[in-house]
Amino acid sequence: MADTLVIVESPTKAKTIGKYLGSKYIVKASIGHVRDLPKSQMGVDVTRNFEPKYITIRGKGDVLKGLKDAAKKVKKVYLAADPDREGEAIAWHLAQYLGLDLSQPLRVVFNEITKDAIKEAFKHPRHINMDLVNAQQARRILDRLVGYNISPILWKKVRKGLSAGRVQSVAVKLIMDREREIQEFIPEEYWTIASTLISDGKEINAKFYGYGDEKVELHSEEDVAAVLKRMKNKPYVVQKVTKRERKRNPAPPFITSSLQQEAARKLNFRTSKTMRIAQELYEGIDVGNKEGAVGLITYMRTDSTRLSATAQNEAREYILEKYGSDYVLSEPRNQAKNENAQDAHEAIRPTGVMRTPDEIKEYLSRDQLRLYRLIWERFLASQMSSAVLDTMSVDVDAGGVTFRATGSKVKFPGFMKVYIEGSDDGAEEEGFLPPIVEGQILEQKEIEPSQHFTQPPPRFSEARMLKSMEEMGIGRPSTYAPTLETIQKRGYVALEEKRFVPTELGEIVITLVEEFFPEILNVEFTAHMESGLDNVEAGTTNWVHVLDDFYQDFAKRVVVAEEEMKEVELKAEESDETCELCGRVMVYKLGRFGKFLACSGFPDCRNTKPIVKEVGVKCPQCETGEIIERKSKKSRIFYGCNQYPECEFVSWDKPIARPCPKCSSMLVEKKRKKQGVSIICTKCDYQEEADS
Repeated sequence: MADTLVIVESPTKAKTIGKYLGSKYIVKASIGHVRDLPKSQMGVDVTRNFEPKYITIRGKGDVLKGLKDAAKKVKKVYLAADPDREGEAIAWHLAQYLGLDLSQPLRVVFNEITKDAIKEAFKHPRHINMDLVNAQQARRILDRLVGYNISPILWKKVRKGLSAGRVQSVAVKLIMDREREIQEFIPEEYWTIASTLISDGKEINAKFYGYGDEKVELHSEEDVAAVLKRMKNKPYVVQKVTKRERKRNPAPPFITSSLQQEAARKLNFRTSKTMRIAQELYEGIDVGNKEGAVGLITYMRTDSTRLSATAQNEAREYILEKYGSDYVLSEPRNQAKNENAQDAHEAIRPTGVMRTPDEIKEYLSRDQLRLYRLIWERFLASQMSSAVLDTMSVDVDAGGVTFRATGSKVKFPGFMKVYIEGSDDGAEEEGFLPPIVEGQILEQKEIEPSQHFTQPPPRFSEARMLKSMEEMGIGRPSTYAPTLETIQKRGYVALEEKRFVPTELGEIVITLVEEFFPEILNVEFTAHMESGLDNVEAGTTNWVHVLDDFYQDFAKRVVVAEEEMKEVELKAEESDETCELCGRVMVYKLGRFGKFLACSGFPDCRNTKPIVKEVGVKCPQCETGEIIERKSKKSRIFYGCNQYPECEFVSWDKPIARPCPKCSSMLVEKKRKKQGVSIICTKCDYQEEADS
């Protein structure tokens, strides 16, 4: 009969752990947090050392009653929530509610959900770490003080329903500042000269470098003319050939932020999706009769690239067997520790490298497999020998004008045989150059001057945003996903072509916050607050002092803002359409799922409709409707008939406004990752390349 109760957060985790612990244990789930600050009031008494008022989260009454009933029937209760601040806080709240003795070792933590890790963890229970609990409390209270003091002011001065979170506001400010940079950017002209040269029948792509060894920038067509005049009718003579051998090391195993960035680059995953799927892989997947449910990756909220000796040795054995001794490191590669890292957990890695993606793919969904493969390959590559590249640089002289050609080729692939890190700018290695010797005269096949203009900095993609937040110390990896999700739900930013742009509402709110609460938007101040919370977790700073240092000045600013902030009237942008119900002008509104049209007569008239984007193609099914761009519930673009639901035609591929020349059926644009965009027929085998 069971005599021990174990409480975790999720039913999936409970099921996986229960299998390992056996019949003497009952494993139940709290389903996340059970207590929190009330939504209807501040819930923090600033006059009594920021004492929080916790209440049971709505809907958790039955869950807590079930846990309390189960606790009465056993001799011992263990709390096994996730190994981070949030998990520690959940454990503490449960201990408070269940009346457990905090002087006893109630807390069990583990970095991976495997049989050995679970059994070992239960041999070494510990006390609840109040430093971790207080760090979580301090963050929660700090965000409540900011949100519940500033938001009511914004309701009065702008409109109801607005909010201003601490980390969220800084994120919006970054996006807004980038948009201003783009708008204020002044392009500058510059030129390049590319020359295609021939050596023994093979082409070499060289670029203008300068005069002799001096690098020169070309700013105008006149500069280009001077170069061409100087080299006219002059032979291309190879002046210098430089060959080097270069080592390239693999990227370290994933931490939370690098996983989010790479999943965005390579898998096109939103941050929230990456973390959801990683949670599933961590909590346990049933991989068949041999193992059953098992956690496939280690804990996915970490800022450390550290790996256990066991994991490194397992990887070494696999690499030796699969790829041979040349690919095995002579000694383990230990990654440098980030000075801001808490280093509480290992890097994100597979719990068993022998559990390859191909071996378990039948048990995983498509997205689970893609993310698991990414994590598995990155970890394995991090433990493989460096790649060796042969690089070559050639300087060619033509009448005192220097052209330079560079190239490289892989001499030994090393880790590159398994995995190569993605890049935000899509830079690629140049191809290798043919054999060339100094003094050799090359034949000119073509010379091509090109005019360019400097480009403004790009808008933030999710990957770039995550990287910037990490570099600036804004928030922590576990907060990135909810932060980006929240600022979109609030309508402060929108995603256009997978890039963040601030909305008018976002600019108004941030401008007001910047005027009256500048410290909230100060990146250094925000990073300093995060460091303070880290110090609370480390036990070197009192959490009340951290809050008090912030609140003394903040409270004064709240009073000033209430008195001096001017009311702002939000004017809705008018459209060209009129409301078919009352005849008033329809205006653009921003909702949770993006822009839509609403009647300007609201609340008298509540008519709304989606913004329709036509593609200029008649519906091939009903032949009367027009094909329009639509969005699925998961924000994926598809194409359908505007006569829906009368006509149910849909297509994931964009229809083309001309018929197939072979069978007169509909043509569509087909996007493939490797081949790019092609135009194909929906009925026959006709296919053509799309214009670039």
